[in-house]
Amino acid sequence: MAEPTLTFDDILAQVRGKVPEVLPWEVEYIFNGKSPAIVLDVREESEFTKAHIQGSMLVPRGILESAAEFGYEDTVPELAGGREKEVIVVCRSGRRSLLAAHTLMLMGFKNVKSLKGGVRGLFDSGYALHNVWGREVPEEELDIFFYPLRKNSPVPTDMT
Repeated sequence: MAEPTLTFDDILAQVRGKVPEVLPWEVEYIFNGKSPAIVLDVREESEFTKAHIQGSMLVPRGILESAAEFGYEDTVPELAGGREKEVIVVCRSGRRSLLAAHTLMLMGFKNVKSLKGGVRGLFDSGYALHNVWGREVPEEELDIFFYPLRKNSPVPTDMT
């Protein structure tokens, strides 16, 4: 008899009990770009380019395991050598970061946390996000980026 399949929500529920989650105001020290913690953004490059936490490191979820170990083409030395450092994992909504943080814990990282609500939650809480050129992204642009179907948001012309 086949085992029942798990849904995405089932997997998240299993992992949520194992991974510490933090809220933005609990880790305000990561927003100055000089934090000793590794702020690890596991979104795709196109998402990161538009809006991210200043000073964060991009390692897309798809290459996380090989980026977190030495000896691979995708190795990111700062991450691979950071098993004893505090690592705060972020994504758009807090779901990919939860799974990524769990993976890092399985790989021997000692102090890993997931940012609950992700960068969208940061935006909703009034925290600044920056684009790849270091410019703070205006609230109107973030509103369209995070909530493209929101009733009051203008529809970008390339979507009509």
